[in-house]
Amino acid sequence: MFPGGGTPDMQQLLQQAQQMQQQLMDAQERLAQTKVEGSAGGGLVTATVTGTSELTGLTIDPQAVDPDDTETLADLILAAVRDATNNANDLQAQTMGPLAGAFGGMGGPDLSGPGGLPGLPGQ
Repeated sequence: MFPGGGTPDMQQLLQQAQQMQQQLMDAQERLAQTKVEGSAGGGLVTATVTGTSELTGLTIDPQAVDPDDTETLADLILAAVRDATNNANDLQAQTMGPLAGAFGGMGGPDLSGPGGLPGLPGQ
């Protein structure tokens, strides 16, 4: 039901939807260009991902390399990538959350949960 019981102005609704779509595209572009870091082992391994969780860099301190213990290095790498990805997910939630809420507020789907937009929390 609409406030006042009136019929929505379809042109206005379409314009609002187009504005939200543009805001969503702009936010996705900003996320794709934003670099987020995560680290493990007190900074021995640092992973860099974009705000959309694409791995773009990995730095390994030579002190982390022990040829007789590659399992620890692998664990550090995984931990650093997970940390960076979690940081990117937090950034996505902050950036996309208000937009997803706006879509939900229009009676549309909740884009932040399962089956929502790829890369949003809940995926």
